[in-house]
Amino acid sequence: MLMSNTTPNTIYLKDYTVPEFLISHTTLHFDLDANNTIVRSTLNVRRNPACQKDHPDLVLMGEDLSLLSIQIDGTPLTAEQYTLTDESLTIHQPRNEFVIEISNSIIPSSNTALSGLFESNAMLCTQCEAEGFRRITWFLDRPDVMSIYSVTIEANKDKYPILLSNGNRSEQRDLDNNKHAASWHDPFPKPSYLFALVAGDLACLSDTFTTCSGREIALEIYVEEHDLDKTQHAMQSLKNAMRWDEEAFGREYDLELYMIVAVSHFNMGAMENKGLNVFNTKFVLASETTATDDDYKSIEAVIGHEYFHNWSGNRVTCRDWFQLSLKEGFTVFRDQQFTAYQTSDAVKRIKDVNMLRTHQFAEDAGPLAHPIRPDQYAEINNFYTLTVYEKGAEVVRMLHTLLGEQNFRKGCDLYFDRHDGQAVTTEDFIKALEDANGVTFNQFKHWYNQAGTPIVSATTQYDSKASTYSITLKQHCPATPNQATKEPFHIPVSIGLIGENGDAITLSNDKTTTVLELLEPEQTFMFNDINSEPTPSVLRGFSAPVRLKLKLSTEQQVQLFTHDSDTFNRWEAGQNCFTEVIFNTVKAIQNKQNPPTLPPTLIEAFRLVLQAPLNDLTYQTLLLNLPSKAYLIEQMPTLDIDALYQAHHFVKHALARSLKDSWFTGYQQHHQADAGISSNDIAQRSFKNLCLSYLMALDEKKLTGLCAQQFNGAKNMTDQVAALSLLSHLDDEQSAPFFDAFYTQWKGEALVIDKWFTLQACTEKASALDSVKKLLKHPDFDMTTPNRVRSVISAFAMANPLHFNAADGSGYEFIADKIIELDRINPQIAARVTNSLSRWRKLDADRQQLVKQQLSRIQSQTALSKDVLEIVTRSLAA
Repeated sequence: MLMSNTTPNTIYLKDYTVPEFLISHTTLHFDLDANNTIVRSTLNVRRNPACQKDHPDLVLMGEDLSLLSIQIDGTPLTAEQYTLTDESLTIHQPRNEFVIEISNSIIPSSNTALSGLFESNAMLCTQCEAEGFRRITWFLDRPDVMSIYSVTIEANKDKYPILLSNGNRSEQRDLDNNKHAASWHDPFPKPSYLFALVAGDLACLSDTFTTCSGREIALEIYVEEHDLDKTQHAMQSLKNAMRWDEEAFGREYDLELYMIVAVSHFNMGAMENKGLNVFNTKFVLASETTATDDDYKSIEAVIGHEYFHNWSGNRVTCRDWFQLSLKEGFTVFRDQQFTAYQTSDAVKRIKDVNMLRTHQFAEDAGPLAHPIRPDQYAEINNFYTLTVYEKGAEVVRMLHTLLGEQNFRKGCDLYFDRHDGQAVTTEDFIKALEDANGVTFNQFKHWYNQAGTPIVSATTQYDSKASTYSITLKQHCPATPNQATKEPFHIPVSIGLIGENGDAITLSNDKTTTVLELLEPEQTFMFNDINSEPTPSVLRGFSAPVRLKLKLSTEQQVQLFTHDSDTFNRWEAGQNCFTEVIFNTVKAIQNKQNPPTLPPTLIEAFRLVLQAPLNDLTYQTLLLNLPSKAYLIEQMPTLDIDALYQAHHFVKHALARSLKDSWFTGYQQHHQADAGISSNDIAQRSFKNLCLSYLMALDEKKLTGLCAQQFNGAKNMTDQVAALSLLSHLDDEQSAPFFDAFYTQWKGEALVIDKWFTLQACTEKASALDSVKKLLKHPDFDMTTPNRVRSVISAFAMANPLHFNAADGSGYEFIADKIIELDRINPQIAARVTNSLSRWRKLDADRQQLVKQQLSRIQSQTALSKDVLEIVTRSLAA
């Protein structure tokens, strides 16, 4: 593992050059053993015709490898013919075409970074994105070097009865000494980051899928034996994704076999390796008793995401890591569309936007801000960010909005056909959309190279004499690191108008919604034949990832909340109303005044939604949710965490008290203890548990008993976790028996115990940090398991802002301690925890100094990974 205490080298997009050499075929032979794996690679290498250098050296990347032998065209190299360092193997001025054979050893069992080949429980598996293949053998480990792979794996039959790699199985055979071998061939060229290998004692769920052209594809999901009964939902999700991609994008699967493997130790959610997806167990395993409704949805979404990468990422891949959003942003958009189709378009859109605005907007506003196509990085693992993924998806969604469904599909078809088997750039994607539709998106490209969240301000004017209504839009994007000024963005602003009686007004295009294209710093748009002053519904469907500033009265917001046909803006109106109420309450608390009362019109609007069932009960639940504390934190120029929590509790208590009977009725009408994952079951649980959360805000003994009753009688994980979450905020004496009972019931289920850890790490009670410290000493906590780290340390840092931001700095100090400890084990996970310390400028002066002290302490460590060092350096430079 490479460690340093100096500023890491910066890699720039402007310095990209084509590879000097290409590798047409890669043949790999693994003699597997957890404590000593021998890798033999045979590489068919040739000079790249596009390279202009004379007599270049061949520089192969490698980390933590032990060289055993090296030869070219069958002749061993002398010491003068190559140079070996900790990071590279250089062959001096080789011929234009040759075969190089390398033998090296690695130790998977000591690889706690979980990059390259590593051990998880008794299984061996790989993670090669972004630069993990160089930890397996020396290679041109860059995405624009695409090769056809043939792989043979040898291992002990008892320890590793299942041997998997990319592509199609070509041979299986027994060997001497109780060993066996399996050979695999992938006919499609791929970069090294898509290589995968898995070996272990695994059980398999098998199925088949028939493509639109009539080909039968074998489907296999591999898990540890005791988890086999939790794979049915994953298999059905895969089949759903395969069918949807054929229908929505015309993409048919290409190999004979598609495999998924669930792994307990994994830095990411999942990985789209060609034909052999390696998944975190969290996104594969589910049963009605052990998984929540959100778990089921996440599993289907992530399985869809990795499957969709087969075309948007694998068949057409990215030229370099600066183009990461080319595959990730596009594929997130595709998985969002898939989930919306499978569930509720309204609910999916709201949840995606909520996450974007609470987390990605924070990234855009902080020291780690970067464009969706960054122009520089020191450690590429630090750029697997919400900006690249979620904002990248929003940029693709804007293109979809501007072109329309059919024209966007036409552009995607051209993109896949034109670049199949190539490593390309974001410009290639945009060019395909342009060429397919005869349009230009020159200004739109600013979304790819400018960081930050644009602010769109809207003002309106009604002329009753001329029966015209105008809206003026202004755009501005605040400065971000290394980008003080920004060019105007191309922003699609979807808009509708609501009449006095709540009816939608038909606009000039004979529709009730139109898309305005904001191209200039300021533009005015006019609507004619408007007979009375309407209420504007602006940025419908959240048509662009911007902050909208539009001053509407409470009455206008209530009208939108009651009548807007756009499901996003109807929800948004309610959120805006209560955001204003909560912030008015914050001001009153800060000024030591009595909090304001809730507007009666707002309470009545809530009552109408609560008592008038909608066709989509899950959407109805979202309408009745208060703005999350995470969202509100991002709206505060300077965070006053204590006042915010007090205000949020006050407003929720007032709503609970005002509508107590309705909340109780709603709970009783929709409460059912049975399990079940039908859409109706899920909707009823979401609505029922929302009602329970309001009732628990009243802090009445009778209602606490109702919550305890649900916990004790729950027959599904959603109800049990919902009740335990509410009970977790009670004092230790009251909550401890429930946590003890939950642990006793589920101590054999790792993913369920992750929830047990997280609920305790996120408690609002004063003993939160002490509880977290005790959890780290629990026998089930393991610092080398990323899921466990995320469930305690990351949960406290990212999801418990009240105690993480304790006034005495104890939360910051604790997290800094854990970052230093984690960095020696798994730098990727440590760097992600370090992100929690990056937004210090949002804090008051005292807390700013406390965070900076901890960042400086981390930076001063003599052995610090470049992953963490880059985050700390950029955070302190803000």
